Amino acid sequence: MISLAILSALILAAVVAWWTFGSSATGGYVTAPLSRGNVTRAVTATGSVNPVLTITVGSYVSGVIQEIDCDFNTRVKKGQLCAKIDARPYQTIVEQNKAGVATAKAQRQKDQADLAYALINERRYANLRTQNATSRDSYDVAVNALNQARAQVAVDQATIDQRQAGLDAAIVNLGYTNIVAPVDGIVVSRNVTIGQTVASSFQTPTLFLIATDLSKMQVDTSVSESDVGSVHAGDKARFTVEAYPDKTFEGAVSQVRQAPQTVQNVITYDVVVTAANPQLLLKPGMTATVRVITAERHNVLRVSDAAIRYVPGGLSSASSQQGPTPGVWVLRGGRPLRVAIATGLDDDTFTEVLKGDVKEGDRVIVSEHTDTTSPSRKSTNGGPTMRLP
Repeated sequence: MISLAILSALILAAVVAWWTFGSSATGGYVTAPLSRGNVTRAVTATGSVNPVLTITVGSYVSGVIQEIDCDFNTRVKKGQLCAKIDARPYQTIVEQNKAGVATAKAQRQKDQADLAYALINERRYANLRTQNATSRDSYDVAVNALNQARAQVAVDQATIDQRQAGLDAAIVNLGYTNIVAPVDGIVVSRNVTIGQTVASSFQTPTLFLIATDLSKMQVDTSVSESDVGSVHAGDKARFTVEAYPDKTFEGAVSQVRQAPQTVQNVITYDVVVTAANPQLLLKPGMTATVRVITAERHNVLRVSDAAIRYVPGGLSSASSQQGPTPGVWVLRGGRPLRVAIATGLDDDTFTEVLKGDVKEGDRVIVSEHTDTTSPSRKSTNGGPTMRLP
């Protein structure tokens, strides 16, 4: 009985001594398990949300806006009246050209009567000439008058055509006083008010912007030249907008434009991502943070990049412990053991493990620490921390 008590006391003294003197110099490893999951390599960019096709509605003629029938968010049909410019000046021009055409036609009718008389006169002199009842000069005068009458009728016809062309142009300009929607869509911008004067002398003013279909949107992103080489049409993309921070939208790269853009000596390229918008959550002008998926592996064995970079402090100078191939440090039998692995896709957080003497659930070392307060610590994922032997 006494010997049992002595033995217990000795064990207790040994534990206290280890706690007091050994724990302060004991290092601990932070481990993480090998797991299965997705490894996704992506290019991150920012851009703005825009309709796939936006039609600019302008004014071909100048004048004062008398009427506006379309406003923001108005759904319009092709040919629907959206605004009207004061048509009175253009109507006046139409009437003037109509009068000019009528005058030219009347002149042609008068000259046609002269032509008919000149033709009769020429025939009369021709008969007299055959009978030697008139001089040659008189006959030539009659022929000349006939030719002039024919030429005048031709001039009159050309004048009518010219006046008619002016009338047609005036009618076209009169029609342009009605600003109509060229396509079916929704008005996303209105830049004109009633009473405003629009001038189209040098540049066509923009009155409305009409988006043809807001159920399909596109994100125009700027991708740096260092990343654009890995982005291709058809790549999947995911993006978020500030209005819905908890919602991720799906899309795909539809175009990688070849035109470079230079801002402060930084060259970027416009990458267009199209996305469905059936609920009309995405609105024109929203800022989007986009991740273009350039490569992806599903349900593969993966290891943290921190585990691949890690080298135990006490072994960092021992080159014999390191190999030319990637590897991880695994705790086996209480000791760190380096295991070489073949790696695949890397997304800067996890690396795909293609082969190696590791399996799912193995705990690999990601870092180490010195614990002076407690004989045990927890790993980054909640598991126990192994101590140096």
